[in-house]
Amino acid sequence: MADSSGSVSLDMESVPLAGKEHIVKTGHGSVSVAVFGDRDKPALITYPDLALNYMSCFQGLFFCPEAFSLLLHNFCIYHISPPGHELGAAVAEPDAPALSVDDLADQIAEILDYFGLGAVMCLGVTAGAYILTLFAIKYSQRVMGLILVSPLCKSPSWTEWLHNKTMSNLLYMCGMCGLVKDLLLMRYFSKEVLGNVDVPESNIVQSCRRLLGERQSPNVLRFLEAINGRPDITECLRKLKCRSLIFVGENSPFHHEALHMTLKLDRRFSALVEVRACGSMVTEEQPDAMLIPLEYFLMGYGFHKPSQFSVSPRSPLSPTSFSPELFSPESMGLKLKPIKTRIQAEV
Repeated sequence: MADSSGSVSLDMESVPLAGKEHIVKTGHGSVSVAVFGDRDKPALITYPDLALNYMSCFQGLFFCPEAFSLLLHNFCIYHISPPGHELGAAVAEPDAPALSVDDLADQIAEILDYFGLGAVMCLGVTAGAYILTLFAIKYSQRVMGLILVSPLCKSPSWTEWLHNKTMSNLLYMCGMCGLVKDLLLMRYFSKEVLGNVDVPESNIVQSCRRLLGERQSPNVLRFLEAINGRPDITECLRKLKCRSLIFVGENSPFHHEALHMTLKLDRRFSALVEVRACGSMVTEEQPDAMLIPLEYFLMGYGFHKPSQFSVSPRSPLSPTSFSPELFSPESMGLKLKPIKTRIQAEV
């Protein structure tokens, strides 16, 4: 709870993990938004990857006490679920109009209007990172900064398009079957945690597999088709003037896409963190790797960590893991430098 000194002390067991859910009606359908924290604080909005919601995409990051405290101390958090991806969602009507990525980005603007929000910080993973980047391009005055995890910016490659069409057909014919779950899990995680015939799946993969079983396959299909029809937004990236922090796992199938996006962003306003032995969903697989880069990124906006927490003893990163340029006065302001981290895989 906040005290008069402005610091924060969190009892993790006493913090409600479900937030307060709001169903926001937009011109493109209703959207579930789970709100955590003090709504008088600046807003951080999140958007998950395909077939996920905030519980399956961000719980690793927010279960990390230092990261949870850092974010909740500075922000009110608005977790946006893709249409029909919230817990207990009904199946989309068969005659419901198809949604495009532009429709999904426009929904975000309506959500901000509903809550009376101005400029917000954005945190998105892969497909969600694309939607938030597109939102930042279309509504530049409403975005303070972008925190993107394994982001997309180009239209699907032939390989990705074919992979997604295969998954679409399976969703249509078989629903959220075991094969679809396997394809999605390979999208999210590295081989180190997926397991094999000799090594069982890790706990995070097993948990994600269970949560995928709760998704309504027609709703996932609608989001997948929107993402598979996305346009290339590369040429618009230079127009972004908000700061961007990009995380990508070296084993992510979208690793090259994230590197391409970093090269196209204005280098004065962007930084890159690559994480070794990690897949796309850094928020779940190696959330501790995000803590120190987030701390320094948020310092550029005048945000700070709670006084009770010093440098995280739980993080596998230390300040010496980063380029010294990141710690320069310029990088504390507008000029974040491209950086690269290496995290040794645990044996």
